[in-house]
Amino acid sequence: MDNSRPSLLYLRHSDIDERLPSSIQSRGWNVHIANNSSEAVDLLNAHEPRVGLAHVPQNDEQRFLRQSEPLLNRSDGINWVALLPDRESKSPFVRRLIADYFYDYHTLPADVERLLMTLGHADGMVRIGEGLDPDLDATGLHLGSPDLEIIGQSPVMRALCRQLRKVATAGFNVLIRGESGTGKELIAQAVHKMSARAEAPFVAVNCGALPRDLIQAELFGHEKGSFTGADRRRIGHIEAAQGGTLFLDEIGDLPLDMQVNLLRFLQERTIQRVGGTERIPVDVRIIAATHVNLEEAVARGDFREDLYYRLNVLQLEVPPLREREGDIELLAYHFFRQFSQAIRPQLRGFSVQAVEAMNAHTWPGNVRELLNRVQRAVVMCENRLIRPRDLALDQRAPGCPLMTLAQARANAEKAVIEQTLAAVRNNVSRAARCLDVSRVTLYRLMEQHGVEWQRGR
Repeated sequence: MDNSRPSLLYLRHSDIDERLPSSIQSRGWNVHIANNSSEAVDLLNAHEPRVGLAHVPQNDEQRFLRQSEPLLNRSDGINWVALLPDRESKSPFVRRLIADYFYDYHTLPADVERLLMTLGHADGMVRIGEGLDPDLDATGLHLGSPDLEIIGQSPVMRALCRQLRKVATAGFNVLIRGESGTGKELIAQAVHKMSARAEAPFVAVNCGALPRDLIQAELFGHEKGSFTGADRRRIGHIEAAQGGTLFLDEIGDLPLDMQVNLLRFLQERTIQRVGGTERIPVDVRIIAATHVNLEEAVARGDFREDLYYRLNVLQLEVPPLREREGDIELLAYHFFRQFSQAIRPQLRGFSVQAVEAMNAHTWPGNVRELLNRVQRAVVMCENRLIRPRDLALDQRAPGCPLMTLAQARANAEKAVIEQTLAAVRNNVSRAARCLDVSRVTLYRLMEQHGVEWQRGR
């Protein structure tokens, strides 16, 4: 496939003229043919064409829109041209369809020369837009100001940032999904800073780290004397976010009884401090985040379905690092510049082998793991360039299948945690006591080693 040729995504109908794609390809285009919307999404992700050509089937336009609307709605970076029967061009439904979703349209049978001119114009308009993109430079994506910098140029991150802009201005509750370490809080902060609430507080709460017997007081606050140790009135996290944004990280770890209280707040928009009688109105936007499948948690009865729908009004999916093609090296150098200037200014960067090792690694800890490895490498490196062993990403030498001591310790630690959780039926508090660590430390170790678990009942 000649990458210098313009690329076309062709979403065709079964009875379309088979000669048309060949005619377009023979005139200098790379044509990627999809027989349905699912195939079109795969080709769009794989080839990033700037132009789409979609055949709207006769007498089946509404079903076409139902099936293709998600594809047409994510058309940032691609101009769509419609093919439709001549007599359908004056239908009110089709006219609205064209006006809402398409750059231009052509009637069948297609005049290939005229169609090629339209496709060329559509491609050129997208190229002009790319040249004027204010959010993209050599280091990554910038969402309006330096403190909203998101490092990365991969297609999945560009798509996420386009979605982020729309979500930020809408004002509704947001659910952010993504594996541990992908940067969900960073995305939540970006949503807040791009919203109308940017000047008000952003309050972040890790639901999994709240002491179970103090969750109510932590979220809703308490009055003086409401329980032992409550020597003064204290406002909770919800009230502290008045007018701004409350970020509830790891919302799936919130106990069922507290889910009821949170749901009541979302419905009534008032809170009552522990030990108090006054109903206090609070205006906050909720952004929740989770690395677990909440639909499965709802099915198991571990998460309230009504709360799920209250939180999941708008949704953002943060991709894992392994899916962010080309972003690993950008992020690594970003972190390197942050740490090396203060700690080891004589370091020059990464060796070729180090870059190869980073690109080959699966990054179970995602961006957080990359940051930690680069930070450690800047401290431990004894040369001018960081090598794989400085990142603890040594490639195993031929004939030497044994793991390093660091890998062996990590594997043993993970195994002990998993065995202990299994023995106490996934009760994290009991597991922490058995392992003689705090619950917060255990959560951190579980996240660090990628330990999967389900809350004990």
